[in-house]
Amino acid sequence: MKKILITGATGLIGQEIVKVCHDQDIGVHYLTTSKNKLSSKANYKGFYWNPTTSEIDIRCFEGVDKIINLVGATISKRWTDSYKEEIILSRTRTAKLLYDTIKSNNLSVKQLISASAIGVYPDSLTNYYDEDEPLKSDSFLGQVVQKWEAAIDEFSSLNMQVAKIRIGLVLSEKGGALPEMTKPIRFGAGAPFGSGDQWQSWIHIKDLAQLFVFAATNNLEGVYNGVAPNPVTNTELTKSIAKVLHKPLILPNIPKVAMKIVLGEMHILLFESQRVSASKIEEEGFLFTYHHIEPALLDLFS
Repeated sequence: MKKILITGATGLIGQEIVKVCHDQDIGVHYLTTSKNKLSSKANYKGFYWNPTTSEIDIRCFEGVDKIINLVGATISKRWTDSYKEEIILSRTRTAKLLYDTIKSNNLSVKQLISASAIGVYPDSLTNYYDEDEPLKSDSFLGQVVQKWEAAIDEFSSLNMQVAKIRIGLVLSEKGGALPEMTKPIRFGAGAPFGSGDQWQSWIHIKDLAQLFVFAATNNLEGVYNGVAPNPVTNTELTKSIAKVLHKPLILPNIPKVAMKIVLGEMHILLFESQRVSASKIEEEGFLFTYHHIEPALLDLFS
């Protein structure tokens, strides 16, 4: 594999995947809705697209036989009715544009590796989910993932290999949830949410980037959980962050009703519980660098 097309390449996860690709001498084409983010480097070329108007620069597919699809509006923003629609459309409409372009131009793309999310699994303190779990969450996030994955499954009809990576809580010092979780702890105001018993299936961003490129280079097909092998409870995660930062935890747990007032429906991001297995990707031969939460945090905060 000499060249790959990435949607969402300029985002938090995408930037890390680009680094891995370049480390492995894989050239990157990427799609962006911002003409200010176009690059013309030999190993990193940007191409404009506008999924709202079905516009795409077809040159992005030149020399490409694999796609990593990461595009999607952030879920970490208050869920108004209009923004809920944007969350869904930013995933399904972009997939449809890629599908229609490949099909109508008879392009020889062999594989699509798409982001998905563990929010598809039902909220549970006791279940341990693998990729074969038949039950699906009826929450808004569960509905998003089901529609997202249905759009991605369409690519199989183009004789393409399709891999879906269901991502958990991504830990990065540069963005996402971790810096927000860290802020109150740094100021002595940190505490677990609710009971603190809810499971958080996390992954270090470096492992996640390696996992996506592993799926591409090894021609994986099917659903894989993008989580580390050892999930933790919210209490364990909060205590681990405080320990690594050498900060005390002195406040009582933060009640669910308080966060519902502050965040609205989005508060479920803090309280839903999904304990998710990483066994399937490990059985394919993928080796995690960060198996346990404390070494992962030490690396990120170093």
